[in-house]
Amino acid sequence: MIDVILGLQWGDEGKGKIADYLTPKYDLVARFQGGPNAGHSLEFEGKKFVLNTIPSGIFRKTTLNLIGNGVVIDPVRLQEEIQRIVNECTDYKERLLISKKAHLIFPTHRILDAASENAKGDQKIGSTLRGIGPTYRDKIGRSGMRVGDILEVDFEKRYKKLVEQHLKQIEFLGFSDFDLKAEEEKFFAAIEFLKGHQLINSEYLIHKMISDGKKILAEGAQGSLLDVEFGTYPFVTSSNTLSGGVCSGLGVAPKHIRKVYGIFKAYCTRVGSGPFPTELDNELGESLRQKGNEFGATTGRTRRTGWLDLVSLKYTCMLNGVDELIMMKGDVLNGFDELQAATHYKIGETTTDEVPSNLCSTEVEPLYKAFKGWPTETSIDNGFDAMPDSFKDYIDFVQSYLGTKISVISMGPGRDETLVLN
Repeated sequence: MIDVILGLQWGDEGKGKIADYLTPKYDLVARFQGGPNAGHSLEFEGKKFVLNTIPSGIFRKTTLNLIGNGVVIDPVRLQEEIQRIVNECTDYKERLLISKKAHLIFPTHRILDAASENAKGDQKIGSTLRGIGPTYRDKIGRSGMRVGDILEVDFEKRYKKLVEQHLKQIEFLGFSDFDLKAEEEKFFAAIEFLKGHQLINSEYLIHKMISDGKKILAEGAQGSLLDVEFGTYPFVTSSNTLSGGVCSGLGVAPKHIRKVYGIFKAYCTRVGSGPFPTELDNELGESLRQKGNEFGATTGRTRRTGWLDLVSLKYTCMLNGVDELIMMKGDVLNGFDELQAATHYKIGETTTDEVPSNLCSTEVEPLYKAFKGWPTETSIDNGFDAMPDSFKDYIDFVQSYLGTKISVISMGPGRDETLVLN
C-alpha cells in the first residue's frame, strides 16, 4: 500500500515537516522525483535540518528511506547532505537505499544549467542552477548515466564521452566561468563515497514490501504548479510532480496508490520567475515574507508572496486526486485584520473558476473573498474547536470550496506545533 504526500502550489509548502510527522506510520519513505533543487526543512528538539535528496523519514529510526529511480542525484551534494546529518543518524547507512536507475548529475550538467540560464538574459526561467534540467534532458535524450553505471568498468570512459558533448554546448553558449578540473575532483571523490552505500534495484524492493503488506509513503518535491505537463509552463521544473509521477518514479502500478495527501500554505509563495495571479508586491506581501521567513531553504532566494489562490488549488487537487488536505503556516496569518482568498479569475469580460491553459500569456485578474482576521496569539492546546471563530471560518470556507477536508493544520515549524482535525 502506497500513500502519497506532495505540494499543491509552487513548492516550499512544508512537505518535509509533514513527511517527518507522518513517517512513524510507515515502513518506507520514498522520494519519487526531483533532485537537490528541493529543500525540505525539519525542526525537532531545538535542531533544524534541510534535506535536498534524502527522504524526510531519515530521522525516524524504524523507517527505511529510498531515493527512487525518478530522482536525479548530484553525488557531491548528496555526500555533503549526509555529512550534515550523520551525527544525528549514525545508522543512516542501514536505512538509506538508492535506486540504481536514478540518474546522475555531472559537474557539466550544473555548468550547462548556468550557461543556458545566462544566455536567456531577461527571459530567465528562475533555475536553481543545480543541473536538474540538463540531467533530465539527457535522460529523455537517452544519453544520461545512472547510479548503477558507477559500478561498471567503463564508467569513466562513458563519463568523458558525455562531458565532451556538454562542453561543446557550453562553448556554443559562450560561457567560460567555471573550473571543471576542481569540480571533477570533488565529483569522483563523491562517486567513491556513493559506492559505499546500498545501491539497489528499487522496484523489486517496493513490490516485495507491497506484497508483504508494508506501508510506503511516496514523498514528492517542488509543487504541483511546477509540474512539467500541467504547471505554469515554461516556468516549471523538469519532472512530473503530480501523484501520477509516483508510478514512473518508483516503478509501481496505479492500483497500489491508496491515499494522496495534498499540502498547501495558508497563503501563496513562489520563487523565481513565472505567473503569480495573487502576488502582493507591497508592504503586505513583505509582511507575509518576513513573518513566514520566506527565503529558500536550499538557495536562500527571496520568495514572492500573495494571498491564497483557491482557483489554482482546486485545479491541483483535481489533478492529484487529493484525499486529504494539510494546511501549513496557519500561524503566519496571525494578527492580520483582514485576509483574502481568490475564488475566481476574471479574464477579459469572463469570470471563471478554471485555470487557463497558458497562465503565462493570459491576463488574469483574481477576484477575492474577504475574511476577518484573528488575534496575533493563538493556542492549539485545546484543539480546533477552541480556535478563534474567524480562524475556523477561514478553514471551513477553504474546505467547502475545495470539496476536500483539511485533516492537519501546522501552526509552527516544530513537530508538536501541529493541529489535528480528523
